[in-house]
Formats: sequence, C-alpha cells, structure tokens
Amino acid sequence: MKITGIGAGPAALYFGILAKLRHPGWDITLYERNALGDTFGWGVVFSDETLSHLLEADESTHAEITRTFAHWQSIDVHFRGQRFRSSGHGFSGIARRRLLEILEARAVELGVRVEHGVDVTDPQRIRALAGDCDLLLAADGLRSAVRGVWREHFEPSLDVRKCRYIWLGAPKVFDAFTFVFAENAHGLFHAHAYRFDERNSTFIVECDEETFQRSGLADATVEASIAYLEDLFASWLGGAPLQANRSQWIQFVTVRNARWHHENVVLLGDAAHTAHFSIGSGTKLALEDSIALVDAFDRGRTVPEALAVYDRARRNLVERTQKAAQDSLTWFEHAKRYTVLPPWQFAFSLLTRSKRITFENLGLRDPAFAEGVARAFATSAGVELQSGALAPPPMFTPFTLRGLTLPNRVVVSPMCMYSSEDGLVTDFHLVHYGARAQGGAGLVMAESTGVSPQGRITPGCAGLWNDAHEAAWKRVVDFVHRESASRIGMQLGHAGRKGAAKRMWEGLDEPLAEGAWPLLAPSALPYHPYSQVPKEMDRADMDRVLAEYVGAARRALAAGFDLLEVHMAHGYLLSSFLSPLTNRRTDGFGGSIEARARFPLEVFRALRALWPEEKPMSVRVSATDWHPDGITDDDVRAFAGMLKDAGCDLIDVSTGQTVPDAKPVFGRMFQTPWADLLRNEVGIATMAVGNIQSADQMNSILASGRADLCALGRMHLGDPSWTLRAAAQQGWSAQRWPVQYEAGRAALAAPGRAVS
Repeated sequence: MKITGIGAGPAALYFGILAKLRHPGWDITLYERNALGDTFGWGVVFSDETLSHLLEADESTHAEITRTFAHWQSIDVHFRGQRFRSSGHGFSGIARRRLLEILEARAVELGVRVEHGVDVTDPQRIRALAGDCDLLLAADGLRSAVRGVWREHFEPSLDVRKCRYIWLGAPKVFDAFTFVFAENAHGLFHAHAYRFDERNSTFIVECDEETFQRSGLADATVEASIAYLEDLFASWLGGAPLQANRSQWIQFVTVRNARWHHENVVLLGDAAHTAHFSIGSGTKLALEDSIALVDAFDRGRTVPEALAVYDRARRNLVERTQKAAQDSLTWFEHAKRYTVLPPWQFAFSLLTRSKRITFENLGLRDPAFAEGVARAFATSAGVELQSGALAPPPMFTPFTLRGLTLPNRVVVSPMCMYSSEDGLVTDFHLVHYGARAQGGAGLVMAESTGVSPQGRITPGCAGLWNDAHEAAWKRVVDFVHRESASRIGMQLGHAGRKGAAKRMWEGLDEPLAEGAWPLLAPSALPYHPYSQVPKEMDRADMDRVLAEYVGAARRALAAGFDLLEVHMAHGYLLSSFLSPLTNRRTDGFGGSIEARARFPLEVFRALRALWPEEKPMSVRVSATDWHPDGITDDDVRAFAGMLKDAGCDLIDVSTGQTVPDAKPVFGRMFQTPWADLLRNEVGIATMAVGNIQSADQMNSILASGRADLCALGRMHLGDPSWTLRAAAQQGWSAQRWPVQYEAGRAALAAPGRAVS
C-alpha cells in the first residue's frame, strides 16, 4: 500500500513506525514543511498512563524515549505567597525536538521516507497527492491545508479561546509540574512550568484578554514580553532567563471535526482535534491516533473499512479528553474568579478542574493532601476538630444560612410527584418526604407547589392555597422535624404558559386534551405551537398573582417550613419573565434584564418582607436557556446580584427547560459551572444540581468552592437512604441514623471499612 503523509509531527512519524513494523512492504512518504530539527515549542509532557500505551505499541521507541525522560510525581500550586504540593500523579517530560528526533530516526530505520522543507499547501497538489496514493495522512496541524481542501466534508469547528499565552523555555529545573499565579497592577498571570531534560523547563505564561491589553503586551515585541515576564516571575525563576523559540502571544484554538475521514484521506493529531495544553494531552492524542489507525488495518480491512473503524474507535475517547481539556481551559480562562477563595481551596479547585482528579482520587494519590483539604474545609464550616481526629468528608459538614443550620450539605432536590388531589398532598407525600428525611439528607425540598389552582403545572401538582393544603403540608413538616435531623424547604411556583399539562408519565409538557384552565404569561406565546396561547399579563394579573404568592408563603410559614424557595426556573411564570425568548414585552417589564426582572423581584421582595428574618430564602433559576438567543451569563450575574441585594440567601442553580427547542449539553455535573459562576463572582451561596451522582462528585464540588450545597433528584428516587449509604461507605460514623435502622449501618459500609 502506498501512503503519503502531509506533516511529519509525532502523529505521522509514529504511524509510520507502527505501520512498518506490521507491514514492512508498505510504501510510506512524509512531507514536512519545517527543516530537520526545527520545531515550535519546548518540552512536551506525558502521564504514566500514556507511556504504558507507547510501551504496548513499540517497545524499542518506548525505551529510547524513556531514556531521555525527566520524571516527577508532584504538582505544585503557587498562589499568594503559599505553595501547595500534591504528590502521586506521575508525569514525564521530554524536549519536543528530541522526541521528533527519536521518532524520525526510528521511522527512517524502518524504511519511512521523510522529506523536509516541503510545504504542501496548494489545493491542486494536495488533490494530486491524494489521487496518487492509497492513503493520505492529513497530519499538518490545527490549520491543516489538507482539511481545508475538503472542508465541506470534514466540517471543522475552530473555537478560538479567550486567553492569550506565550510558550517559552527556561534553563531551570522545576521538580514538579508547577503552576504559578502572579498578580500585578495589570491583572493575573499564570505560568505552567515543567522540566523536559536535566537542565531545562517549559514555561508557558497565560492571561486573560483584559490583562493582556492593560499590560501593553499586545503591542510589545517578544523581547519586551520576555523582559516583562522575567520581572513578574523573578522570584520563581531564580535568575534564570526566559527563552523564545518562534514564540509569540497567541490564543488557543480548540479543533473539532464532524468527520475524520473522506475517501482515502484521514485526519490525525491536531488536524483532527486539539486539547488544551493545561492537561498535556495534545501529543498523547496524536500518538494514540496513530496506534488506533494502524490497528484499524488489521484483519485485512480495506482503506474505507479501516478508516471507519478508526473513527469509531477514537471519537468517544477523544471527545472525553477534549471535554476534560475544555473544563481545564475554562478554569484558567476564569482563574480570576477563584482568587476570592482561600489559597488551599484555590489549589484544590485547580487540581480538580478537569474532573480527572476528584476528592476521592486525590485521597488515593496523596492521602495527606486530601486530609488537609478536608480539615481546612471543616474548619471553615465551623467544625471543631479534636487532635488526631479525622475531618468529616466535606458533604458531612454543617452549613448555616441566617438562623438555619443544616447538619450536612446533601439536599433532596424538589421533584414533582404529580400525585396530589386538587392540590392536596396525601399519605404518599408523607411517606415520600419522610423516607428521604430519615434517609439522612440535610435539607429536603418540597416539590414545586402551586400558589393557585391556575398556577399548577398538571392536575396532579401540589398546592398551597387553602386551609386543607396547609394542614396536609404541616403533617409532613411535623413528621420531618420529629423523626429526623433534616430540615425541610417549600418551593412555591406558578406554571405560567406551561400549565394545564399532562402528568409527566402521560406526556411531559404536553397540553391536557380536556379540563384545561386559562394560562398567563408575560407574552402571548404558547409553549408548543399546538399548546394553549396564554394571556399576556396586565397589571391586574400581576397584582393577583403577587397576592397568591403572598398567601401561599403565609401558609408555608404556618406549616412550619424552615426555608422558602421561589421557583424562577424552567420556563414557568417567573422564569418566562426573565428569558428574552419568552418575554417580548415592550413596556417596563420587558427589554433589558433589569426590566425583565422587575416582576420576579416584586414577588421575591413581597415574600421576603413577610418571611421571618431568621429564616432563609432561596430562588431557583435557569442560568442558561441552552439557546443562542436566550439568557446570558451577564444577565444571570446581574439578576443574582439583584436577588442578593433583595435579601436572597441562596441561588438554586438549574438550567434550561424554558423553550422546547433548547439543545442542552448533558454530562457529569453539567449545571455546576453556573453555580460556580454565581458563587464566586456574585458572592452568594449556591446549590448545585444536575447529574450529580456520587458522594465523590459532591465532595469535589464542595471542597473546590464551586457550590455550598448539592441537590440530588434521581439518586434519591432510587435510594431514599442515599445519604446514610454515603456516610457508611466513607466511614463517617457521626451521621445520625434513625435508631430503628441502626442495625443496617454496617451492612452499607464499604468492604473493608468498619463503621462504628
């Protein structure tokens, strides 16, 4: 088989090595625009996991590379005069030039032809090369000319990121993967430094666009930039100069492609995908592409068959890595946000930024560091630790809002049960909420409860507009207070244009076929095209709804609820005022976020005025509509600030469900970034919700300062005693158990972990 490669970076060279080892008769030629030994950048870094993959693929290449490696086990974070070291990570660095030399020497030894100084960018020549070979490797980098020839087929996406960075070197050895954060009058700069041989280290400096412009570096020469950075990082460089190698200030570009192959053309490495340098995966992905592509030709597959196998084998793995890289680069883009955190928490937040390292995982890598984080978190929560006693896991620390102290930070998320009768909660609800309170959650949130018959979502939704409703809810509240340590919160809502709908299991958000009631909304826009058209609210409607909220809140107070939450999310009435997709008003209640927030704030202020000073209030928001024309981060930031000024204590941060054509991006803890944003930029307590599935995820969110509470819905539907199980499995014996269930504590403990 005749194979031509455009680009002779790690991906193409490693493919050549592996292909020749398995198929010595293949004719492989690689064209590289750079001269021999001329390459961008300094060192590259690999994890121990990546090295094991290389060993499996070619022991000879692995041995030559590892002879050159600089190896270390630690990560250092320098922030505001403190250094935090975490061990047990396992990295190796090598000079990029040396890596290419090793790979090229091995490839040539096996019979691969490599021609340097050949710049193949002309579309006609690229097409001609593709027509003259069996397989064309597009390994020509993130601005791939080959990809550009068949752009309409590959459908590349080039996401230019916000920060600026410059890739430098320094004749200094850092004995850990080192992150340094330096602040001056212009802003925050961060350095990513790691050694790559016995004398030298890579030193990448990054900053946000505002800092870059204020510093004057946008107009500076490379020499002037180096002088500026040598002064800024002098105490960490120890007199070592910074060195350039084709260096310039650039923005990272995340590359994605809808397809990775076309006819006999295949994308490899950066031409197919990129991953931010902060997780050190670019070269790893390139080498693993090569392994997968060669593997795909096993069993005598044809080129089209092999390329399809390659795509299937690699895409999910690459996309997971890109997701981790995106989480990591987003953290660095918003690093200024985290400077409000205590230095220990700042460091832990950095370590867990990509979700690859978690609280539990860190405990395995570096138990002392993890215990230090747990102790610092507990102390910050007011826990007095006895000498020698282990700190509680973060989820089992108390949390206080006004006069309410929760025994732990687990929340049963408000979930509609659709099981009420004319708004009246029944024995089902007593058992449902009682079981979850006895299951150990610190806070149990009642389902969204309608303030009026017309405010219900479905005929089965709970209500709080008459004496019978109040008495039924009081029965639930009294049981929770009497039989558990949990606190219980009421969530008040009005369905707006999403009302008069079927129960969830009959058709989510589908309008009733009969028995519907009139609907209200800020604008006369139906939820579905076939849904009932709501009445656009006038002032009289607003006054009536406001009075209904006030009446329901009085009843919630009389029933004994510990916390009151106002539902302003998911496209219901107050949420539909906030979103520009559902509020098209041209009066004082539409337009800017200040105007769109006017009526929701009226409701909140009225409830805050009657709700006792010592009792907290929260608001659930949809922080994004998952729609390009929807509510923005700036809108949500501004609205959260308004709520904070109005006396809101906690933002329950959800997303979406405001319009039926939303395109949410689901994943682990997928809504937590907005809880993080509001907590650390607005300075208000937040509750994270959304596909939080484990105690480890919860501990990681809390310890990193991304939220103050975590709400779980589906996990509590599947296991009412989820919190008790989590306590037993973590060996946390201080969690209160119902005395009737004490005998079950040991049965839930993790294997080998006793619970006293």
